[in-house]
Amino acid sequence: MPHTDRVGPTKAELAAAYGSTIPDVVAPGLDVLFCGINPGLLSAATGHHFARPGNRFWPALHLSGFTPVQLRPDQQRELLDHGLGITNMVARATARAEELSADELRAGGAVLTDLVRGVRPKALAVVGLGAYRTAFGQPKAGVGARPERIGDTLVWVLPNPSGLNAHWQLPELAAEFARLRSAVS
Repeated sequence: MPHTDRVGPTKAELAAAYGSTIPDVVAPGLDVLFCGINPGLLSAATGHHFARPGNRFWPALHLSGFTPVQLRPDQQRELLDHGLGITNMVARATARAEELSADELRAGGAVLTDLVRGVRPKALAVVGLGAYRTAFGQPKAGVGARPERIGDTLVWVLPNPSGLNAHWQLPELAAEFARLRSAVS
């Protein structure tokens, strides 16, 4: 077998991941269920949420005190040990979240609501303001706690941690994650 220094999926593997899904990391009674917009191609190809190296989800999670060390995407199952989980608003993978239609986001919001009613986390944290606004019909929603709940579950909106979101730098993202952590604890 020839030696290779390749550490990630090939272009063909990424292309093949288009439209595929990845499993949720979820269990009943979580402290926080984090909800991304949808898996990117790297996440779908690897099976790991928030897998793109420039994504700041994992660093923000650690810096905010949710995890004692910064986990890697391939350690996502360890989130359950900390009372945390991950799902997505829309299950299908795309190269960019902008490829999703408003109808898909609204349908994803309904599926997410059912999931939250079933697993009953203390808080649902939607990671992506625009996706939240569309999925839940709240065009003026802002970052932070929402007045509406899903059953007894607190609903919280966090900024998108994608490296493409230049409006939020890591220290500010971590501070928002920390506000959520304080509200839940």
